[in-house]
Amino acid sequence: MKPYTRRSLFEVGIAGALAPAVLRSQAMRNSKPNILFLMDDQHRGDCTRADGNRSIRTPNIDRLGKEGARFSHAYSTTPTCTPARSALLTGLSPWNHGMLHMVAMAQQYPFTKPQALRDAGYYTMGIGKMHYHPQRNRNGFHQTALDESGRAVSPEFRSDYRAWFLSQAPNLDPDATGIGFNDYPAKAYALPENLHPTHWTGQTAVNFLQGYNRAEPFFLKVSFARPHSPYDPPARYMKKYADADIPKRAVGKWAEKYAPRSGPKDDIWHGDLGEEQARSSRQGYYGSIEFIDEQIGRILETLEKRGWLEQTLIVFTSDHGDMTGDHHLWRKSYAYEASARIPMFLRWPDGLVSAKRGQVLTQPVELRDILPTFLDAAGAPAQRKLDGASLLPLLRGGNAPWREYIDLEHGVCYSRENNWNAFTDGRVKYIYHAFHGEEQLFDLEQDPKEVNDLAGDPRFEAQLRLWRQRMVEHLSIRGDHWVKNGKLATRQEPIPRSPNFPQSRVQV
Repeated sequence: MKPYTRRSLFEVGIAGALAPAVLRSQAMRNSKPNILFLMDDQHRGDCTRADGNRSIRTPNIDRLGKEGARFSHAYSTTPTCTPARSALLTGLSPWNHGMLHMVAMAQQYPFTKPQALRDAGYYTMGIGKMHYHPQRNRNGFHQTALDESGRAVSPEFRSDYRAWFLSQAPNLDPDATGIGFNDYPAKAYALPENLHPTHWTGQTAVNFLQGYNRAEPFFLKVSFARPHSPYDPPARYMKKYADADIPKRAVGKWAEKYAPRSGPKDDIWHGDLGEEQARSSRQGYYGSIEFIDEQIGRILETLEKRGWLEQTLIVFTSDHGDMTGDHHLWRKSYAYEASARIPMFLRWPDGLVSAKRGQVLTQPVELRDILPTFLDAAGAPAQRKLDGASLLPLLRGGNAPWREYIDLEHGVCYSRENNWNAFTDGRVKYIYHAFHGEEQLFDLEQDPKEVNDLAGDPRFEAQLRLWRQRMVEHLSIRGDHWVKNGKLATRQEPIPRSPNFPQSRVQV
């Protein structure tokens, strides 16, 4: 494969008789890398084989790490859909982009990833789940093709996937499998596999790459709506994991309070449903991930057939994880690893950076770092101060400066007691539960499943005080609701947005 850097027409083998427009197209595309941003929804950081999970098959995602780098301590600072996607969109921390829990995203931000790359000379295309507000808000994309999951149909909006489904199968129900978008049961997809939204997203991306013939380099975001529930992979993937040695749920003694079921429906946020149900849910969840991995393989194959693999920066990540029964918890919004830690893989084209391939980097990274990374690759300085930083210097090694730890937080979600701030450096995690002022401390190196809470152990008192004081300093600028008289304040009332949340009108 040839590097993406600019080459002569003779080097790329273009005959002199080619039309001038085609020559200009090739030259412009080679002046900076294409950017392919692959992501899915609600993908736990421990659910790739590259992360050490031998029960799951993710050969195409793993390939990005083998041929690039994997970030083993990647996090979603505010681990639910819309605030996580605000970090991706803006490169900002929760306080600065303004979303402290799961509410509708702002209609307009002063600086966004698609618009910044568009301004840098890219053609910008978004496929799949964006979760913007309103749904047709493009936030700088030239074009979007949407699959908006639970927001699929309303009097004002029909997703592009649902419109396509109607054109292909007007007599079928796209929700025939019968599982809700936050439910814990798993079941094989009830319809032909080619109608599944995961397949539609992959095929739409393949179609875009096969037909792309513009002069500009492309920024293509491909955002799968799974493995977020419903856990409904095709039957062949349910069968694959029927007898697999799927890891059992982790349950700490501290989690006993979450054993009672939070409600009678299938969209509970806590409840001890037993080992068998946890395994069944994970069977569908693992199958959903492998089905996504298959689509990623098809996308990478198309990229190679076009000769663009070494002209394209590729990043794969997710917006947050999924508890899938760990500590009797379901869904997301928690500080724990299953909810907050995410997969993050980066494959760079030859010539972009000089770095060893196959690296595993342990620095704490976060979704806010994606936008600065893309701008760095595009040679486009940010037009405002960002909280994230480019990941490219980390690839080169040496003494590249980096944050010592990352802040995480989530305001009230599901219950007023689920309201917290946290820090982690990937080795230790400190959590402050704001409703009642309780703390937790975990040694992630010795206890990656967070079974043993060390906050009450006198041997770790000094470490607890250190992290507590760091949190005091971090939150002090927010006022008395957060820190009062030098101590962390309790918060019983929701604070959904910071004063930095944009209030301006939408532009599409």
